[in-house]
Amino acid sequence: MLEAAARQLEASGRYRVLRRLDLGACLTDRDGSQTRLGMFLDIESTGLDPLTCEPIEIAILPFEYQLDGAIVAIYPPFHQFNEPSNPIPPEITRITGISSELVAGHRIDPAAVASFIDDAAIVVAHNAAFDRPIAERISPAFIAKPWACTMSDVDWKVEGVEGRRLGELLSAFGLFFDAHRALDDCEAGMALLAQTAPRSGRRVLEMLLATARKPCWRIFALEAPYDARETLRQRGYRWNAIPEFGPRSWWIDLEMKRVEPELQYLENEIFQRPLNLPMREITAYDRYSIRMSTQPSR
Repeated sequence: MLEAAARQLEASGRYRVLRRLDLGACLTDRDGSQTRLGMFLDIESTGLDPLTCEPIEIAILPFEYQLDGAIVAIYPPFHQFNEPSNPIPPEITRITGISSELVAGHRIDPAAVASFIDDAAIVVAHNAAFDRPIAERISPAFIAKPWACTMSDVDWKVEGVEGRRLGELLSAFGLFFDAHRALDDCEAGMALLAQTAPRSGRRVLEMLLATARKPCWRIFALEAPYDARETLRQRGYRWNAIPEFGPRSWWIDLEMKRVEPELQYLENEIFQRPLNLPMREITAYDRYSIRMSTQPSR
């Protein structure tokens, strides 16, 4: 009855209907091809800085997928709370519903986390640049895993999808969910991975995996002129002040075919002299981590 009413509203052209996400609808029948195990992770924390905030909740949702991006199984999740060293800020409680009383006496078990993700071929998060540094502090097992990001590893703009927040992206596919709790966000991420992109017609997980498999190069524009900072920012460079990440400088990640043109641009337009800038190859094993890449330099 409700679904019929929803379809009638949509057919009128005057209404847009959002449906609550259904994990069962994310699954595709197996076709007998090879599968791998993925993990969708979300962490709620005491703040917005992944270098200083503490985790207060972690959820990991395992899923089995074919190499073409079809999700064929979703398994029971891992979930734990964590009591931080200081009270949870009121604004975090307002956003997440997680209070200091709720997490009192709880600790995330690093060994249990490591055991749970041991067989994972990839870890996925929405805004992995935030979640991965915290996850690596929780357990070094995350360091050895390749990572991908539903926010950054799909070119949503090319697909005609506006926004980057998880709720905004799901809304473009006619879905909604209860946000800001770790397991809810994991389930939302799974639903997003199962969608078909509107322009390319490819599965979202397929596109994400394709991006994760491609290495890129990180260029550090070391000692760039101070008055070039706004030009570099507009070009996509970000400032690094973390020694573990690399030199204190502006930096950018580029696919290989864009590296030489970018170096020429830096030489001719920014530095106006020959350059030998520090560069590192970045793979899914390094991407979104604050650690210095272990891949070869150039």
